[in-house]
Amino acid sequence: MIITLTTPAMLFPAVSLLLLAYTNRFVTLASIIRNFDPKLEDANITEQITNLRKRIYLIRRMQEAGVISFFLCVLSMMAIYLEYQQIGSYIFGASLICLMYSLYLSVREITISCDALEVHLQHFSTNFKKQNRKK
Repeated sequence: MIITLTTPAMLFPAVSLLLLAYTNRFVTLASIIRNFDPKLEDANITEQITNLRKRIYLIRRMQEAGVISFFLCVLSMMAIYLEYQQIGSYIFGASLICLMYSLYLSVREITISCDALEVHLQHFSTNFKKQNRKK
């Protein structure tokens, strides 16, 4: 398949916004972690910290995969510009694979985030299933 110089260029805004979203997630989690008081540690906080560690690790991997995807995208554009069409196409394919991996990690991180909210909500006395039956 022959791709033009504009094909990889179309990924620039998407990858840039994705990296910004990942950075925002990281900053939010860092803020939450910094607000924990080690003196007040209990079972709930221990579970939340375990969950936050997993999420921070995943976000780091998401960012790495996103940056590698961005780098490969630029490299493919350079190869296409230098008229190495076949090599540029393969590098662009590798860029897309890295981007898909980053998105996969993002879904995993969202799942863990939902699990963390569930752990937090377990400590409230309201039972969601009972509330829905009353309506």
